[in-house]
Amino acid sequence: MALAGILGTGKALPEKVVTNFDLEKIVDTTDQWIQARTGIRERRQIGPGDTTSSLSIKAGKQALETAGITPQQLDLIICSTISPDMPLPSTAAFIQRGLGAPACCAFDMAAACSGFLFGVTIAERFIATGKVRYALVVGAELLSPYVDWKDRATCVLFGDGVAAAVLGPAEPPSGILASELHTDGNYAETLYIPGGGTAHPASLETVRGGLHYIKMKGNELFKVAVRSMEEVTRSVLAKGNVCPQQVDLFIPHQANQRINDAVRQRLGVPEEKVYSNIARIGNTSSASIPICLDECVRSGRLKKGDVVLMCAFGAGVTWGAVLMRW
Repeated sequence: MALAGILGTGKALPEKVVTNFDLEKIVDTTDQWIQARTGIRERRQIGPGDTTSSLSIKAGKQALETAGITPQQLDLIICSTISPDMPLPSTAAFIQRGLGAPACCAFDMAAACSGFLFGVTIAERFIATGKVRYALVVGAELLSPYVDWKDRATCVLFGDGVAAAVLGPAEPPSGILASELHTDGNYAETLYIPGGGTAHPASLETVRGGLHYIKMKGNELFKVAVRSMEEVTRSVLAKGNVCPQQVDLFIPHQANQRINDAVRQRLGVPEEKVYSNIARIGNTSSASIPICLDECVRSGRLKKGDVVLMCAFGAGVTWGAVLMRW
């Protein structure tokens, strides 16, 4: 049975660029402070009319065109997002309608920064079992509405962006070789948005209290992120019978350059094999890995036959890795 693989990618980024110097004007921070601690120089921010689904539709159309697949051929649409258009219905439903896809299975899932890898793994299982032939997986995050622009610890990190990938049967020897996913709810309150759900329903008090903004305990997350990403990556490499030296391209989630440097060094992956766009894009949560993937495809950095390793860590906390041959 042929493996499932990624057949095409696409992305959609807002036009507005917010630099560190822009942030210096509204919060107590500096370009030097931000770059030293995160590696970020700028990020994208949505404008009037931009929604999670509108950008997802653009990215989806691009991915379908690259894959040579029509919307009518889709059997599954998965949208990974923590910033949906609205609580009900799913953003995937709007994407399905916007693409003109048939009445196929379409749903949202929330695994934060690990979400794209969760979505890819779910789609791969559907394809491997023969339930689905072609699937669209979208990583979509518009986080600027959830950022407290007075909190310099979080407002400097997050950006807006969407990217998508079409999965289907791959031509041997290409395809997904191994994957692994994890969640540990014991760290749930280290990165979360407390307001808006049943725990703290939206009200005047929750809005005034800032409960609808991202809350993060960065120092606690750093060590957990590095350890978890290293462990899951080693596990996936072992499952795929691949050693770190055989990896042609390593794409870690773009949360913090220091985290990615630490993981790379522990794994022994040469710096030239690691792709990073965090300086230009910031942390776009579940969109970060597919944005990187699309950039690598379109720039020629990623070539047929290359061994690609992707890993992520995010709120939940969640973490995971996917190993594939392009």
